[in-house]
Amino acid sequence: MIGMRLKCMFWKKQETPIPTVKELDLTKYLGLWFEIGKLPQREQRQLTHVTARYHLDEKGILRVHNTGYRNGKKVGIRGKAWIRDSKTPGALYVQFFWPFKGEYNVIKVPEDYRYAVVVGKSKESLWILARERTLPKEDLREILDFLKAHGIDTKRILKTNQKEERQHGAL
Repeated sequence: MIGMRLKCMFWKKQETPIPTVKELDLTKYLGLWFEIGKLPQREQRQLTHVTARYHLDEKGILRVHNTGYRNGKKVGIRGKAWIRDSKTPGALYVQFFWPFKGEYNVIKVPEDYRYAVVVGKSKESLWILARERTLPKEDLREILDFLKAHGIDTKRILKTNQKEERQHGAL
């Protein structure tokens, strides 16, 4: 009985990971991205006008600068990213505080890199990014259908405000 309780306490349902993109051209990925939506993240609570900027520094290291506004005040964080394995270029690590790193998995990006969908280690961390402040409805529908097909509850995705009202709402 105790063994069964312990097993229930520590057993976690195994997630089927969403495959990363087979090809990722970092030169096309560089630049400014606007956060269109995300699954709720404690550290990103109440953030609006969220952006991510990627660039290569003079040593060729991929640098990340995320910014947003909380209560009208600009906040940001800088870090670096790198591809985990050349066989899976869409699977990266991102590091904002040494020695901690997190998974950054690009799971969907069209040929023209107008948007990207990224998940962390689990399906509980998800971001929809775009090159513009808004995403055409057709692109958003395609993304949401893709995510549903991979077991994501898209009703939980929060729309990131890129307008002046600075508030979040459902997608």
